[in-house]
Amino acid sequence: MRVFGIVGMSGSGKTELLIHLIPELKQRGLRISTMKHTHHNFDIDKPGKDSYRHRQAGADEVLVSSAGRWALVRELRGEPEPTLTELLEHMKPVDLVLVEGFKREGHDKLEVYRPRHGKTFLAPGNSTIVAVASDEAISDSARPSLDLNDIPGIADFILNHTGLSKPKKTAA
Repeated sequence: MRVFGIVGMSGSGKTELLIHLIPELKQRGLRISTMKHTHHNFDIDKPGKDSYRHRQAGADEVLVSSAGRWALVRELRGEPEPTLTELLEHMKPVDLVLVEGFKREGHDKLEVYRPRHGKTFLAPGNSTIVAVASDEAISDSARPSLDLNDIPGIADFILNHTGLSKPKKTAA
């Protein structure tokens, strides 16, 4: 599996880029999965639901399944947060895993950067950021600068960078 990251400060547009990139890459015939890192606690189930109650009662893992999907929730209960590599071991093989976040891990990444937001530019000093996508011109000669609104161009960059061939477009 190839892995490529999308990073940037909060509010930069990482998720927005991903929700446009995924269908672009899918229509090119690629099998795509995503992984998202968050610094906040999260629940995928709601208080009062059986699976939530199982976790609250102390279950280390709760698997919820239906005809349409399944999800496994593992409580860390003081264990260290797993690395990207450890988490990838739990994923079904696909052509490309797009990773949102995990900016400190060693995989190659594209930074979404909007200078007008006034937030930190991560690329300088970070060799794992191999390109920057922005809605403004960026004067970072150390890496390619991509137009944040050019989804096909960003997809081309990711495919070329990861060594994936560009499959023919398929009918929607």
